[in-house]
Amino acid sequence: MRRVTGWMMRHPENLADGECQQFATVLAYCPELIALHAHVRGFAEILQTRSGQHLRDWIIAVRTADLPRPHAFATGLEKDWDAVLQGLSTRWNSGPVNHIKMIKRQMFGRAELPLLRKRVLLTAAASS
Repeated sequence: MRRVTGWMMRHPENLADGECQQFATVLAYCPELIALHAHVRGFAEILQTRSGQHLRDWIIAVRTADLPRPHAFATGLEKDWDAVLQGLSTRWNSGPVNHIKMIKRQMFGRAELPLLRKRVLLTAAASS
């Protein structure tokens, strides 16, 4: 099951030839997986192109399908609609904030702000 999930979550271009054939065989035996795969690819497209304006159509399509897991995911998206729509429509993200929080957790109790500042600046310089 993990292998099939991995195939489904990766972009089709990133699958090896053997994996493509195995995935196609699995999909041929399960129409529900074909529908799920279409929804996963549709959401991935929205993420990659930052086209949040298509999210409502995607949710309607998910609700039309008789698949419980995507329904639950769509419900979660709708609970914080404004934030989700902003996240899928703009280039802004919380990656830098999360990175700083990770560094801060790594240094917990060991240093004050000057060392934290230095580490943040050094990792920012190294990643650019």
